[in-house]
Amino acid sequence: VNISILIVAVVIFLLVIHHNFLSLSDFLRRELSDPSPLGLQPIDFIPAAPQRLADERNDKEITVVIAASDERLGGAIAAMNSIYQNTRASVVFHIVTLNDTVDHLRMWLRSPPLKNMRYRILDFDPRVLEGKVQVDPQKADTFKPLTFARFYLPSFVPHAEKVIYVDDDVIVQGDIVELYNTPLKPGHAAAFSDDCDSTSSKVAVRGAGNQYNYIGFLDYKKETIRKLAMKANTCSFNPGVFIANLTEWKLQNITKQLEKWMALNVVEELYSKTLAGSITTPPLLIVFYKQHSSIDPMWNVRHLGSSAGKRYSPQFVEAAKLLHWNGHFKPWGRTASYAEVWEKWYVPDPTGKFSLIRRHPEAYEAK
Repeated sequence: VNISILIVAVVIFLLVIHHNFLSLSDFLRRELSDPSPLGLQPIDFIPAAPQRLADERNDKEITVVIAASDERLGGAIAAMNSIYQNTRASVVFHIVTLNDTVDHLRMWLRSPPLKNMRYRILDFDPRVLEGKVQVDPQKADTFKPLTFARFYLPSFVPHAEKVIYVDDDVIVQGDIVELYNTPLKPGHAAAFSDDCDSTSSKVAVRGAGNQYNYIGFLDYKKETIRKLAMKANTCSFNPGVFIANLTEWKLQNITKQLEKWMALNVVEELYSKTLAGSITTPPLLIVFYKQHSSIDPMWNVRHLGSSAGKRYSPQFVEAAKLLHWNGHFKPWGRTASYAEVWEKWYVPDPTGKFSLIRRHPEAYEAK
């Protein structure tokens, strides 16, 4: 009897194992034949896939923030087009603008070269600047609230860990992934291009010394500035192109720090009287004093808009990863150097509101 019971138990055990084996085989067969990307695809299990295969399926998402004012909308469009056309990465543009520009922007973005671009349009509320910016009533028309959008990056892209900010007067000729991969040192919330780098000539500004050091932007006669113990000859940086680590940005309350110095300037007038740049630069210089990383100088070749003459050779301009027309001479306005390079990426305005006037400087002057 015991032997019979043992034989029956062994048979049942073998039947259970056989059934489980058949079920497992059927499961694996279904999984291997599943065409879904989430199924067992052989390529996913190659420990070191050839670089060629990795390049062919570059799905890296890059967040780019750009401000777009209505009177300079053509610049933002050209900048975005140059970025989009020169990379295989998945770029998502976060376009910061004002309410009265949204409809114009949306229509422009429907143009054939741009229609597949991924973007979000974000509204900037100028009221956040109340009490932080002193506007001269006689120069109220020259005040551009969108220039301060870069101070509020975490508000515009709250879930991103890292973003690229670019001005609207740039053209990108390299793959934006390279800029995005710029290493930031531990504890640094941003990486800028220093004004003393090898590609940036020292630009004289009447009465302000040179536009490459702190004394060109801050008033060292003021006690508040002197107490900071920042050397006046410290190399400044250009905030028109930078990479931001938003995790560090939020940890260090960078936005609050910037707002603090903006508000103090309203009361104490801390900026240089002969300001060698926009009023957005001084608070950034203070907050990021010796606390920022550097980007490759070829990713911010600037001063193309500082004069109508050509300061760089055609070969150098062609090799530059990013061209920046900072200065008075914009490629869509007055005659600017290498405006033809910018125009290659310009997409005509379907509404006709924005027109190129660089070939007609007399019309620009008349306005």
